[in-house]
Amino acid sequence: MMQSSYQQTIASIDATALSGRNRRLYNEWVVVDKRLQHRTDITYSVEKFNAAGVPVQYHVTYHIKSICGVDQVEQLHQAGVLNKPLFASQFEMRIVIPPNYPCIDAQPAFMFLTHNQDNLPIAHPWHPNIRYFGEFAGRVCLNAPDSYMDIAWYIERIALYLRYELYHALPEPPYPEDMSVAKWVIKQGETNNWIYFNQEER
Repeated sequence: MMQSSYQQTIASIDATALSGRNRRLYNEWVVVDKRLQHRTDITYSVEKFNAAGVPVQYHVTYHIKSICGVDQVEQLHQAGVLNKPLFASQFEMRIVIPPNYPCIDAQPAFMFLTHNQDNLPIAHPWHPNIRYFGEFAGRVCLNAPDSYMDIAWYIERIALYLRYELYHALPEPPYPEDMSVAKWVIKQGETNNWIYFNQEER
């Protein structure tokens, strides 16, 4: 089993001394670390800690083959144009936990990065539940159930998105995050079997 680089830090924290919110953030971290330590398709790091020493911002890397766009994208949805999928094998995502989390109206923000630290474009997912175009490119819509779900659950759910084992493309509630991608999935991705690509085994 892989050893997490954070296990020693996690073990050094006295969870009983933490406040309610910080204890929740600590417990979330413990679960994320435990659930991901044996996986090779998902790795993570902590980008930001709060004053109590618990994470409030994560960086997650998905080592998963998935669609990162289509060719002839400038002619997307034009009659007679086939927009074949383009693929990448790595995607970078940031999770930002707001100050008033875990209030019901303060959910963590899951955002795939579209540019690296040098502001150069990088691959981000082409998926109907992840924004591809516009100002909020990279934003993930999780359509989570009303019951409590931890951050690790969301991270693993997004892996299912990348493998196209889970998606909602129909123009009905809950609506897709990116309607242009959703239309492509229905009109071209499904009909040409392009979304049923050979996803890599875990």
